[in-house]
Amino acid sequence: MKSKYFRRAEFACRCGCGFDSVDTETLGIIEAVREHFDVPVKITSASRCPAYNADVGGSAVSQHMKGRACDIQVQGVEPSVVAAYVETLLLGAGGLGRYKTFTHVDTRTGRPWRG
Repeated sequence: MKSKYFRRAEFACRCGCGFDSVDTETLGIIEAVREHFDVPVKITSASRCPAYNADVGGSAVSQHMKGRACDIQVQGVEPSVVAAYVETLLLGAGGLGRYKTFTHVDTRTGRPWRG
């Protein structure tokens, strides 16, 4: 993984198991978010092993378990504004979740998801 803004450790499963995969398309989207807003982006959740995903109440088919999802917070920017920008990058594909304190971004294939 090569990134101008992020370190692999930021994508690691929070349980400490060592799973730290990130899809290059997902990485590209969050890098574009970082460049667009020109402020730090915090990854609050990325890779999750199945056990940790279950512990946090994640979906049984969560894209986090495939290294294809990130939950992010953009410093000083409302999640709704972040989501609106991400929608322009996803072009109707992938997954986009709008939450009160963060934005979920994923690069799933098949049917898109919006939440």
